[in-house]
Amino acid sequence: MRVFLVAGEPSGDRLGGALMEGLKTLVPDVEFDGVGGPLMQAQGLVSRFPMSELSVMGLVEVLPKFFHLKRRIAETAQAVLDTQPDVLITIDSPDFSLRVAKQVKARSNIRTVHYVAPSVWAWRPKRADKMAKVIDHVLALLPFEPPYMENAGMECDFVGHPVASEPVATEAQIAQFRADHGLGDAPILLALPGSRRGEVDRLAPVFGAALALYLKGRPDIRVVVPAVAHVADTVAAHVRSWPGQPVVVDPRNIDTDQAVATKRAAFAAAEIALAASGTVSLELAAQSTPMVIAYKLTWLTQKIAERMVKLDTVTLVNLVSETRTVPECLLDDCTPEAIAAALGAVSAAPGAQEQAMAVTMERLGRGGEAPGLRAARAVLERMTP
Repeated sequence: MRVFLVAGEPSGDRLGGALMEGLKTLVPDVEFDGVGGPLMQAQGLVSRFPMSELSVMGLVEVLPKFFHLKRRIAETAQAVLDTQPDVLITIDSPDFSLRVAKQVKARSNIRTVHYVAPSVWAWRPKRADKMAKVIDHVLALLPFEPPYMENAGMECDFVGHPVASEPVATEAQIAQFRADHGLGDAPILLALPGSRRGEVDRLAPVFGAALALYLKGRPDIRVVVPAVAHVADTVAAHVRSWPGQPVVVDPRNIDTDQAVATKRAAFAAAEIALAASGTVSLELAAQSTPMVIAYKLTWLTQKIAERMVKLDTVTLVNLVSETRTVPECLLDDCTPEAIAAALGAVSAAPGAQEQAMAVTMERLGRGGEAPGLRAARAVLERMTP
């Protein structure tokens, strides 16, 4: 069996790695091709070009790279057509992935699967109808998503999220992390300003100013900044001026399994986290780390988003648990003062998010079959005539 996969950012690489592991369990002789990051490469993928080229978010940010991305779309689609895999699996990054699928479908009958349902319940509901023209099967991360996809004419299976099957860091691993980074017994605040250069450049100055305000009342806190490999230098440059003697956890030059374990230990060691909006809220919930979510967009992207987004929260923990316990400082409210106040409120009642995080993990599949294996099984079962 030959599988062509395309992932465009770290969260997609995470999903793709778990899916590939599941496929290898069920079909030991499976062969992989495509585009992915370190976790997918650890499962045997030789990426056709660096996945980091696709890690661009926002209308304004995409424009300077438009022609390069257009060439990569054409190259990737042609590679699929040339290799004729049994299935093309695109993972999130819909602006890239669905354009690849469209070109493939226009010239072949290759089966297409998209992993991560578009958030049509949040904004642009017509995307599902458009997607149904080029995608046969959707793997959904959230339990309420399949009806939206099925109503548009696609097959859809809820498969859970790989983060729900990850182990919780042990006390020994936490102690080792503290020792390795010279943190002693100091309370830890995690700062996670994003996985893309553009968002790091936007958020890191605001995060730094917010921490300067918050740490006036908590001078004992150490700041830890886990970084994604391709933005580690950018992160390190920004945090040099931050308070809290920041420690950048750089995953480069260590093997993938160790990098994942170190990140998990960092999350579990923290008493509170300040994070960009995204999948990272689920990673924090998996380690029971209370959080504040903050995010801002470029001016033009924000104005467009304000007209289109239908929800009162963007945080997955809030959405899946059907609560609003995780505070958000978004768009115009993403200010140092608002963030510092939110951090203070969470610190004063750190257990307030505990139940919401536990419910989120349960609903995403904790305790059941690993989501990567469930996703692999769904792909194979739907391919069977």
